[in-house]
Amino acid sequence: MAGSALHSALTCTPLLTTMPARQIFVTTALPYANGNFHIGHIMEYIQADIWVRTHRMLGNEVNFVGADDTHGAPIMIAAEKAGKTPQQFVADIAAGRKQYLDGFHIEFDNWHSTDAPENHQLAQQIYLDLKANGLIETRTIEQFFDPEKAMFLPDRFIKGECPKCHAKDQYGDNCEVCGAVYAPTDLIEPYSALSGAKPVLKSSEHFFFKLSDPRCVAFLEDWTQNGRLQPEVANKVREWFTVRTNPDGTTSEGLGDWDISRDAPYFGIEIPDAPGKYFYVWLDAPIGYLASLKNLLDKRGQNYDDYMANPALEQYHFIGKDIVTFHTLFWPATLHFSGRKVPDSVFVHGFLTVNNGEKMSKSRGTGLDPLKYLALGMNPEWLRYYLAAKLSSRNEDIDFNADDFMARANSDLVGKFVNIASRAAGFIAKRFGGALGEVSADGDALLEHLRSVAPAIIELLAEREYGKALRETMLLADRVNEYVDQNKPWELAKKEGMEARLHDVCTTCIEAFRVLTILLKPVLPALAAQVEAFLKVAPMNFASLQQPLGQGHVIGQYQHLMQRVDIKQLEALFEPPAQAEPEPVATVPGGEELAPTISIDDFAKIDLRIAQIVNCEAVEGSTKLLRLTLDVGEGRTRNVFSGIASAYKPEDLIGKLTVMVANLAPRKMKFGVSEGMVLAASHGDEKANPGIYVLSPWPGATPGMRVG
Repeated sequence: MAGSALHSALTCTPLLTTMPARQIFVTTALPYANGNFHIGHIMEYIQADIWVRTHRMLGNEVNFVGADDTHGAPIMIAAEKAGKTPQQFVADIAAGRKQYLDGFHIEFDNWHSTDAPENHQLAQQIYLDLKANGLIETRTIEQFFDPEKAMFLPDRFIKGECPKCHAKDQYGDNCEVCGAVYAPTDLIEPYSALSGAKPVLKSSEHFFFKLSDPRCVAFLEDWTQNGRLQPEVANKVREWFTVRTNPDGTTSEGLGDWDISRDAPYFGIEIPDAPGKYFYVWLDAPIGYLASLKNLLDKRGQNYDDYMANPALEQYHFIGKDIVTFHTLFWPATLHFSGRKVPDSVFVHGFLTVNNGEKMSKSRGTGLDPLKYLALGMNPEWLRYYLAAKLSSRNEDIDFNADDFMARANSDLVGKFVNIASRAAGFIAKRFGGALGEVSADGDALLEHLRSVAPAIIELLAEREYGKALRETMLLADRVNEYVDQNKPWELAKKEGMEARLHDVCTTCIEAFRVLTILLKPVLPALAAQVEAFLKVAPMNFASLQQPLGQGHVIGQYQHLMQRVDIKQLEALFEPPAQAEPEPVATVPGGEELAPTISIDDFAKIDLRIAQIVNCEAVEGSTKLLRLTLDVGEGRTRNVFSGIASAYKPEDLIGKLTVMVANLAPRKMKFGVSEGMVLAASHGDEKANPGIYVLSPWPGATPGMRVG
């Protein structure tokens, strides 16, 4: 691990001058290419970016890569409904990545795609190596087949009643109500989430990676328990190797074999010598790490095989806790038994919640939209600092609390840190022509204290203990501000004969500010670049701590470095879309009043789509509502509540087409979240003219078509 080697480096004198550069390869989990980045992605990328910057400032050589995870049935289906090829669909998604990464100062060395030629070649070769090692076998299995779509259904595209708690509309692999895990064939009254049809069982030959092989079990038991994982993660993984009794009385066996194939039609990488068979997306997705690295090295003219053969190369992955299984079992086994280097560590983080523990969710109105954050003019380094202040090396959830966010940014960053420079720089410019002076004994003592604590802070950063590192850094800022308050440069400037002391105190403050900037640079890279320009110094690293600015060094004109968080920005970040005030309207004889006139631009904001009602049921506890499960051509279904129970029986609506407002903000109701609105006609005077009529398109319309 990084800590022990780093400790010896930081306790030597002079700092870091005798340590050879380490070769490090770093990745984050690959985002699925069916949507934009959300704040969870940004948190993970910031966490990894800080770590990468830390090691580069230590003089280590780091390659930091990412890629889009592009394969699988969901993308194939979404692309089909969007009228695009899968390649064009994922290319359009990829085109939107840069604004997020640049916006939050996240600097990958390369961003690639799992559909790239490098990944096809690597995935097929790794498969052949596993096969040659006797770890691939074929079996005939039965799985659900959609007779209308003429395709085998992935687990997430089969829904039905949970066999454990009997909740309706649960996915084919696990229940989101009770948490039970099961096979799709265990569902009660299953139906296809694509067509609403009842799936049929059909036989198919599948390819399996034999994780149950004693060689795999022995390797993984050792690899997962020898310090490569956080203790809490290693303890959880240990459970997967033993036969155990579950709370419901069932038993779970040890490692099972892994189904790594899918049948055509499927967007993915073809299995060699197996027409119509494709690698399951989770087989080729992690190989995308290697493919992105290879693409980067090829562009540089470096040899990928030589790079990976370096015995000193270290390989690390940052991932979320929801994909631990794939990265701690399947991935290391795939690498090891294909003759490749295994990861040195997998760093697992928890989820990001908002305002005291509520999980981030757009459907519940609790999402923190990264682009909205940037569009509001909010400083991305406020968020980098705040998330870092919450993060540790453990697999723990962290909470975004708006009040805490504002307090930390305003107090720590502006009040404690930036304020040091603003209190001293003006005097240096006006009284001393921008030139630094000589530091006296008390200033030297302060600066020596800062430098003596710095190695421990750097070690905390390298161990991903960001919260502790920032707390220690802010304690140093407190010491510097105490020094300022004790010496009061604004009063020294008014006293005769105190010019030298004023120069001394302000010079000490500027050097202390430089030291603090170096420690904060991995977290605040853009602000650090501004400070480097202000101080007129080359880009700083941790070795710069021992290279103070000398007497006579001329600094630049100070410009304010950071604004405070405005409460109005935070309110706007979480406020729902504004509702327009009703205007006076005309009356239509014998009917309901017409709404106010709108422009074509107003109408264009409403996204009306054809939707198929794949399931419908009464809502327990309500006499008015029906719960509709709708296919709107997105590759998933939506849940919508509609007050039409008085006019329709649920069974009469299943399979029918209707029209819905697809871009209406999700609404949290007593019975669940409603993700849109089904259009229905009724008379303004319901007592005189009862009746509700759900809109239905003419034959030939299909789910996902836009109305307008």
